[in-house]
Amino acid sequence: MYFTDRGLEELADRRGEESVSFRWLAERMRDFVDDNPDFEVPVERLAVWLARLDDDPEN
Repeated sequence: MYFTDRGLEELADRRGEESVSFRWLAERMRDFVDDNPDFEVPVERLAVWLARLDDDPEN
């Protein structure tokens, strides 16, 4: 188990039944980076990965 799995499990347990928009998620990620600027690069990478998730890997 990765260290991050604990946080992901807590997220699923506490908020797993909620529905949110990607716009809401992007705003929360911006808030997080504003409060934790050292995490800007990993948050950016996650955002790009989520944005391109359905892209054809051939392109």
